[in-house]
Amino acid sequence: MTNRDHPTPQEGPNGANGHSEGRDRRLTEEEFERYSRQMIVPGVGREGQLRLIYSRVLIIGAGGLGCPAAQYVAGAGVGTIGIIDGDVVEISNLHRQVGHATSRLGMKKVGSLIAHLRDINPLPTYVPYTVPITPSNAADIISNYDLVMDCTDNPATRYLISDICVLLCKPLVSAASVQKSGQLIVLNCPPTPQGRIDGKYAPCYRCCFKKPPPPSSMVSCGEAGIVGPVVGLMGVAQAGEAIKILISSLHLPPSTPPSSTPPPDTENQNLIQPTLLIYTYDLSSGIGPYSFRALKMSPRKKTCFACGEDSPSRLTLEGIKSGTPNYEQFCSLPTPKHNLPAEERITASAYNEKRQKGEIGAHVLIDTREKEHFSFGSIDGAVNVPFGRLLMKAAEIKRGGGDGKGVLPEGVDGKSESEDVPIFVVCRRGLDSQEAVEKLKELGVDKGGKRRIMDIVGGMKAWKEEVDPSFPFV
Repeated sequence: MTNRDHPTPQEGPNGANGHSEGRDRRLTEEEFERYSRQMIVPGVGREGQLRLIYSRVLIIGAGGLGCPAAQYVAGAGVGTIGIIDGDVVEISNLHRQVGHATSRLGMKKVGSLIAHLRDINPLPTYVPYTVPITPSNAADIISNYDLVMDCTDNPATRYLISDICVLLCKPLVSAASVQKSGQLIVLNCPPTPQGRIDGKYAPCYRCCFKKPPPPSSMVSCGEAGIVGPVVGLMGVAQAGEAIKILISSLHLPPSTPPSSTPPPDTENQNLIQPTLLIYTYDLSSGIGPYSFRALKMSPRKKTCFACGEDSPSRLTLEGIKSGTPNYEQFCSLPTPKHNLPAEERITASAYNEKRQKGEIGAHVLIDTREKEHFSFGSIDGAVNVPFGRLLMKAAEIKRGGGDGKGVLPEGVDGKSESEDVPIFVVCRRGLDSQEAVEKLKELGVDKGGKRRIMDIVGGMKAWKEEVDPSFPFV
């Protein structure tokens, strides 16, 4: 990695660490004017503002969470702000990633966001990292900062960031959001060396989430969708927590690498009850109360892999760099299944050609996408049976000891004089449809093999690529 790819923050006014014990320098006229409305808030004042100016924050992810978080951290006057993200700005980002703009489409997200932040506040030092965070570079980057904000969107990266923050004694503000819900939690704050367990220290990510979510639930915003204000709210809340921590000095880490000695003042600081904040945005309820829930989380766990009693022998910076633990394997995504034999699959182009020539004849076409995806467009004659609903209906039938009659909507089987007309199943990308075919066969909808049930390979994505380039694939 070149120095340009892996920059380091500039030295602060008091040396490489950027910390000043006295913080007795005067605010400049511009700083006083820019931050005056913030400084008059009880608990901030001049001292609190100087703490922000001398602080260094790393924002990992320049998307839906990172953009609003960065705006408020920059506006508050944090002195050094590092931003790491390897992606570029796409038009589908703009409804929620408020730090980017149409004029910057195709630009690296880090550069786009920093350009936006400089328009808000040119005083902080902005440090760009235009590469993804990985086990090989995470410690070198995070070690330069006082506090980390996890604004990423996948579990493997979240576990990596948390582990590094434990090893380097850095507080972590973590958030996540998808579809209509979001969550926020402050971890390892006050930061405490690995292995210190006596029931009063703040947990890490592994303490709260010992195991990653099941692979079937790991969907991105591109797959599941996202409501802009939901992810924005979580990003703003992250900034609020970060600013509070920095002003209170709860972030101050040891001046030396992690050891058995606790950080300054940690022994005398009362543990703030760690809380997982959950927000749900109900689009169907109309005007109603805000849906916030706060769940109390336990302190550090004695058996935690990362920060527990025996963790120093299991988790080290050297081990992470060399590939132990394997985060991708720990949070492994499901391997796409292609269990259906060739005779039970047909390509999108072949289906269209045979259909146009009348070689297929009367048949049923089931589209298993969710109704929102289906509403953008579908193949003529398709019947929408969302995959999740199909699985629930199938489970209900099995519990009741019934057969497959009724798993498909009423009237679907009666579209032809024969009940044995073939069924073709299509989904978004060709994975759910295969499972749907297997489920229908399992329930006996294939009438013991007398009725063909076939998967359309590649789903509606293949339909767009092979048949209809104008199809609005979402």
